[in-house]
Amino acid sequence: MEFTINRDIFLKTLGNANGIIEKKTTLPILSNILIEAKNSKIKITATDLDIIYFEEVSPNELKKEGSTTTSASILYDILRKLKPNTMVELSLQSSNKIKLVSENSKFNLLCLPADNFPLPDESVSQESFEVPTQKLLKLLNKTKISISNDETRHYLNGIYLHKTKLENKSFLCGVATDSHRLSSSSLEIDPKIHIEPIILPKKTIFQLILLLEQSSGTIKISNNKSKIKFEINGGVLISKVIDGRFPDYSKVIPKNNDKVLQIKLDEFRNSIERVSTVSSDRKKGLKMTLSKDVLQLSVNNPSSGEGTENINAKFNSSDLNISFNSRYLTDIASQVENEFIIINLKDSNSPVLVNDLSDKNSFYVVMPMKI
Repeated sequence: MEFTINRDIFLKTLGNANGIIEKKTTLPILSNILIEAKNSKIKITATDLDIIYFEEVSPNELKKEGSTTTSASILYDILRKLKPNTMVELSLQSSNKIKLVSENSKFNLLCLPADNFPLPDESVSQESFEVPTQKLLKLLNKTKISISNDETRHYLNGIYLHKTKLENKSFLCGVATDSHRLSSSSLEIDPKIHIEPIILPKKTIFQLILLLEQSSGTIKISNNKSKIKFEINGGVLISKVIDGRFPDYSKVIPKNNDKVLQIKLDEFRNSIERVSTVSSDRKKGLKMTLSKDVLQLSVNNPSSGEGTENINAKFNSSDLNISFNSRYLTDIASQVENEFIIINLKDSNSPVLVNDLSDKNSFYVVMPMKI
């Protein structure tokens, strides 16, 4: 194997694959990427056995076809430190050594044979469909904030992707919950599109977000009950899905929260950040005292002090006191697009519904705290 490639193109592809590589693995070859040079293309593949990512790029010159595997982190680090837009020449010296040359730099890297690289089955039998990359990115960003980290309930460690219908329209809907809060976001799709309801794992979500952030246009999706495939910008990401049943989230969406609080988003978010400064532990709770025209935010930490701030607000009911984990509120505020945030309440012990007037297809549910 011998080829020459632009450093920037190679680095970008390696960066896309690098997020899948496990830093600590019992199989040394899983720390490597597979490099295949054939048919005038260079194909880069990475896998952790649950996720596989591969991408094809064009070299400047392909002198000799072949394949090998080498350390993903070392190769990525070398390329990152080389000058931008330089040429990189890779040539396989033997079954366990590859030479990399760029300008005055020369490296000999250890290899493992490509035959030892595990390649999971790439086939997904379902028909594919396409959605705009930026709309899917928005859906993932808005729902990921509520993903659970509780390993005992593994079925909450991801985003539940499924098809829903509302007013004769079909939507691809994403939902995540950690049982204290819930996020939901949807994008409209063709009614003929079929998608198996699945739970997308957290690692796959963050890898997919990385790819979507670099992209415009559309992404092709196909899935079955056990895996999902994304095709984007010449790259393919295939992932196993979480085996488990996602809870019926419709039961926790408040239906009769008729007390409405309207606040300017920036003032609300900045005020929370300021008063929470006195408490290093955001789980301690933020108290909200609601009246007709004023919202008072306060944090009291016995070990470090207290903070209080009043901001203008509109509230259509009598005075109410309610407390929340402040981080949950700032997470939601970071995803609201409108200049106002709308919080629908029932009483001080019931979950609240948060709406975004600029995005009718997204909403959030938060459980109050007792402090």
